[in-house]
Amino acid sequence: MTSSFEFPAYPARPSDAERDKALKALRDGVAMGRLSHDTFIRRMELALVARRADELSALTADLPTESRASRLFGAVEAVSGFTARLRRAWQAERLPKLLLPHPGTAHPLRIGRDPANGLRLSHDTVSRVHAELVLQGGLWILRDLGSTNGTTVNGRRVVGAAVVREGDQIGFGQMLFRLSAT
Repeated sequence: MTSSFEFPAYPARPSDAERDKALKALRDGVAMGRLSHDTFIRRMELALVARRADELSALTADLPTESRASRLFGAVEAVSGFTARLRRAWQAERLPKLLLPHPGTAHPLRIGRDPANGLRLSHDTVSRVHAELVLQGGLWILRDLGSTNGTTVNGRRVVGAAVVREGDQIGFGQMLFRLSAT
């Protein structure tokens, strides 16, 4: 008399690598605009609690899979991004310093071509009243004041206001500076 023990066969739980792959596919999907923010959040929650690999694959079934071409373009993008960051870093050390005002200053530092500004920049691409720099809640805020040629922080155009820190590259029109506390 032999007795056999039979256990129901459950599918294996997804590995961390499988779960990470699904989460990456969801992040890529939202970055490409294929998923809305709400859909992305819901699918991320489901991916984190998935008990089977088929549950994970169902969450990413409507997203494009990574092809050899997209991997190649990703590699090219990474290399070209590196050269741009390297060029920006190289230029940053050569830029003139723009000293942050003393933290006890209550008034914002106005920047522009107008002689009444705290910092007067005589350049054709700088507006009369271009921007202002103010300390609020311990953070330095750079606010564009409707300038024609724009204000940038680390190469990105400021729309409204942006938090800036020592070492940031800021631009007013075509004039570039590196923020410094000393």
